[in-house]
Amino acid sequence: MRWQEVFTGADSAIIANKKYTPDSADVVEMFWNKDVKERRKKVFPFFWSVIEKNGSLYGNRNLGNFVNNANPYWFSYPGYNEILTGYPDTAVNSNDKIYNKNENVLEFINKQKGYNGKVAAFATWDVIPYIINDKRNGIYVNADSDSLQFNNSALKLINEWQFLSPRPLGVRPDVITYFMAREYLKAYKPKVLYISFDETDDFAHGGMYEQYLRTANREDAMIADLWNTIQSMPEYKNKTTMIITTDHGRGDKIKDQWRDHGTKVLDASGIWFAVIGPDTTPLGEVKTSGQLYQKQYAATIAALLGLKFNPQHTIGEVIAPVLK
Repeated sequence: MRWQEVFTGADSAIIANKKYTPDSADVVEMFWNKDVKERRKKVFPFFWSVIEKNGSLYGNRNLGNFVNNANPYWFSYPGYNEILTGYPDTAVNSNDKIYNKNENVLEFINKQKGYNGKVAAFATWDVIPYIINDKRNGIYVNADSDSLQFNNSALKLINEWQFLSPRPLGVRPDVITYFMAREYLKAYKPKVLYISFDETDDFAHGGMYEQYLRTANREDAMIADLWNTIQSMPEYKNKTTMIITTDHGRGDKIKDQWRDHGTKVLDASGIWFAVIGPDTTPLGEVKTSGQLYQKQYAATIAALLGLKFNPQHTIGEVIAPVLK
């Protein structure tokens, strides 16, 4: 998901291009407003109401607030590796299903007293189990077409739903991944939950700007629903931090490259993140100039739990403004 849509909303140049937006009138009605603050809220109403008021949003490069990949590749596996391990490992240079050798912050947390068996992950993309390396660490990871084998009525129903639902993008819909994660949260109450969506990337690669925006809007609604669920449960209410981010950026300077990313797309390392919760100072849209990197997330996640992630590989430092 591009930082451009997060901070400035729908892109008029892409809407005007019939190649990417055949039904531009419909998109304009749903997502366009001349005022940038209103426009971005049309795509991300939860971001620009609840998170802006009670959390922080980093990465508006128009204000000099920069967040970047530190890895040199700017595509998915290297990005997810950097998020979870804090290590922009140059040896991680493909999207192949290779078990990640680097220790990640989820397995580190899972080893800590009181956290074992209380860390879980749900993902749409079937490479995420390899990135987390569930084979090595035993973390529960459910991805793509993995069955849900739980004695829970809601999860049984969602498991049936996933196998009967159409898969126009070749993977299960993000909404199924989301409902799996939400119902697992409600039933088994993990202390750390990682959720990974996929559809904005797929629709962007397909050049379908309307669907890219609609999916972003739906996922904003899922994030809002997750936050409301958290706040409705005494185990989590006012005790839980949510971090939302992306694995890589996309092109913009050459407008046709909005579909793409990778080293040939010069501005695809520009990313963003948002954070909300009781242990982070609410800064709203961060307008101070500065430079942060994806490699800093892992240490920050651990620090929010009062832990110090100290793997054998080098990692980025804690993002100090995120912590109170």
